[in-house]
Amino acid sequence: MSRKPAAQRSGKGHVSPALNTLMGSRPNHCFGCGPANPNGLHLRFALDAEAGTATASFRLTRRYEGPPGHIHGGIVATLLDEAMGKVNRLKEIVAVTRHMEVEYLRPVPLREKLTVAGWATRTEGRKNFHQAEIRNAAGEVLARSKGLFITIDPVAMFARQQRQKEIRKKGSAGQ
Repeated sequence: MSRKPAAQRSGKGHVSPALNTLMGSRPNHCFGCGPANPNGLHLRFALDAEAGTATASFRLTRRYEGPPGHIHGGIVATLLDEAMGKVNRLKEIVAVTRHMEVEYLRPVPLREKLTVAGWATRTEGRKNFHQAEIRNAAGEVLARSKGLFITIDPVAMFARQQRQKEIRKKGSAGQ
């Protein structure tokens, strides 16, 4: 059995062999991690199988401003969701966010180097419970979250989506 390296970079986001087979190789437009999204966050996570963590360092510009000089709360939630979501890659599953709660502990500043990290806390069948935190350079926790992610069959989900798209396409062609 081959062992994964302790840490690997993951700039590919949602790419999985099952999705590639179904949908073909296509650019990743995910707002959080997709390099093909010109308006996205372009997060690059380090996956550490041994520690069970997904971690990314980042520094955001005014484009993501909420209160003056600070990151918008919705973007903070997105950062935390992305970190928790990347934990699913460590588990080699595809799972979607079912529920998430965020604690905004301190304003999260723009233009400073920050780190977001996610990890699993437990699994119950298809239910995957994760947590994440955003920390500043001094190690202070600025925001944290808990989330529930449901394991899905991506082939079944996206095949259904493709069929619906084809039905709509045929319907509009007949008009």
